[in-house]
Amino acid sequence: MQTTTADASKVGFRDLALQVRAAGLLNRRPGYYGAKISLTVAAFGGTWVAFVLVGNAWATLGLAALLGVICTQLGFIGHDAGHQQIFGSRLTNRLLGLAVGNLLIGLCYGWWIPKHNAHHAHPNELGRDPDIGDGIITVVPAKGQGRHSLTWLLARWQAPLFFPLMALRTLGMHVSGVQHLLRRRDRAAALEALLLTLHLALFLSVTLLVLSPLKALAFVLVEQLVFSFCLGCSFAPNHKAMPFIPSDSAMGFARRQVVSARNITGGPLTTFMLGGLNFQIEHHLFPSMPRPNLRHAQNLVRQFCAASGLDYCETRLVESFRSILRQLAVSGRMVAAAGPCPNAGHLGEQS
Repeated sequence: MQTTTADASKVGFRDLALQVRAAGLLNRRPGYYGAKISLTVAAFGGTWVAFVLVGNAWATLGLAALLGVICTQLGFIGHDAGHQQIFGSRLTNRLLGLAVGNLLIGLCYGWWIPKHNAHHAHPNELGRDPDIGDGIITVVPAKGQGRHSLTWLLARWQAPLFFPLMALRTLGMHVSGVQHLLRRRDRAAALEALLLTLHLALFLSVTLLVLSPLKALAFVLVEQLVFSFCLGCSFAPNHKAMPFIPSDSAMGFARRQVVSARNITGGPLTTFMLGGLNFQIEHHLFPSMPRPNLRHAQNLVRQFCAASGLDYCETRLVESFRSILRQLAVSGRMVAAAGPCPNAGHLGEQS
């Protein structure tokens, strides 16, 4: 019986998975995560202590920016917990995710988990990946909408608006999380709502006790803008301007994960700032692999891609954003010309 290309790819990935497991790359890294979590939480607490010590001064805006960066790092820990990378127990990972997500940074962990799981199952797949098609970036106006509607304007100018709107990313996440809890109304949702309320109460109480109302407002805005921008810029390079996958595609698991993802080159600083997501291809092939092991799997994955005829996309961070902006500009021009709606084949092509 003749082996099809899809079957060959499946066999090859099985071999890769066996190599990865034999190398111990799926084993937990308690030492790494123990230090990572402790240092990040200590930095978070230390920043708030410094905030109180500095007092009612505009200098606290620098601490607000630092807090935004630290919250991004806490978000990466929640991400790893959601992928079961940290503990062997699903419950322990969930409790950590709730503590980090809902309590410390104020993002609904229970809303994010199913959304992110759907993204991993169907990356860049039209109609099935929740990370494409629903945002304010790369939107396409509905048929019949006027040229002066907000949706049309966002679609037309999506390239120049890309970075400014990145600073509003967490606002949408906050709103979506609350809407998710209001729809559920079960015990788990009640616990999450309690943690979110506690986060909000503590955040606003401490801020308003230390700062004047005007300075408090500025502090909250700077912290949220920096947090949102850092979080958005860490996720955007991974899949934007990469090929879209038709909803009726019979593409196998390994192929769809590789062709839709992009790795970012760089050293330890890049890995730190992007939370390990610069190894996006390895992460999508092995989502439960602990973050520090991803770089060790890179050579094995490269060899697998070469043997399977898959393009292993890897580029610098700046070049990834250039590719994204080029594709958004093309999409915007198509909207302005009232031509055909940007489709998977056009927007998804690599530049």
